[in-house]
Amino acid sequence: MTAQHVLPLYDGEIPNGKPCNGKDHEFIDTSWMKSGILVVDHITRPTLTIFEPAQEKRSGTAVIICPGGGYGILAAGHEGADVAKVFNDAGVTAFVLRYRLPNDECMIHKEYVPLIDAQQAIYFVRGHAKQYHIDQNKIGIIGFSAGGHLASTAGTHFEPVRQELAKANLRPDFMMLIYPVISFNEEVGHIGSRDNLLGKVPDQKLVHLFSNEEQVTPRTPPTFLVHASDDDGVNPENSIRFYQALLKNKVPAELHLYEKGGHGFGLHNTTTREDWFKSCIDWMKANKFLR
Repeated sequence: MTAQHVLPLYDGEIPNGKPCNGKDHEFIDTSWMKSGILVVDHITRPTLTIFEPAQEKRSGTAVIICPGGGYGILAAGHEGADVAKVFNDAGVTAFVLRYRLPNDECMIHKEYVPLIDAQQAIYFVRGHAKQYHIDQNKIGIIGFSAGGHLASTAGTHFEPVRQELAKANLRPDFMMLIYPVISFNEEVGHIGSRDNLLGKVPDQKLVHLFSNEEQVTPRTPPTFLVHASDDDGVNPENSIRFYQALLKNKVPAELHLYEKGGHGFGLHNTTTREDWFKSCIDWMKANKFLR
């Protein structure tokens, strides 16, 4: 890794924001994993942290990384910076997105704010492709848990939300969804993420709009999915149904289902010797997203 730097996601005014007392707060949470994980909450000023690979490793491929946390926090370490570093080892330039967490006090139409931030990240990376030695046609997005919901939203809702980006190409070229929240329906959806994004009594039109298994089309990007069968945080049916929708629409897709692993294992499912990240890199190469 040759460089790592943080940039504000927006120059000047932040769209859909309004004055509030919110302030980014970083801390180590030991309740989730014994070793503790880096957590950020109350994000009102979104950023991109850019991790560049060594010059001799550069492949021209880029990924935008969306950590999880139920739209209430961001697991910024093991689902963010740690992932960026292993992508760098594979020659991939990584952009960790600290997207805004929905908050009525600080935002107008909070349900669209994470997607607005994800679209801005894609716009930034494509717009700076030459600067970062990136192929404009090899820009992917990866998300974990609720970050997987955001990534899959970016991959199924790539028509610009903001008029300022009306002519921009905001479609990711590929997606990687790791134990993702996909659905907001009562049967298999992750209701905590839904409540944080849409509110406790959500508009059913928004529930349908953001149940991304219902939004897949033939234009949805090729997708790599990982889930554990014993995940009691996010039902594995989320990945299964998204995979089935991809197949129905003839979108290239690969699904890895582990017998065990639970939820939130990040890069390392300690119940198996199989390395999902290595399989992911192999998938990227097979689909010519990575040379």
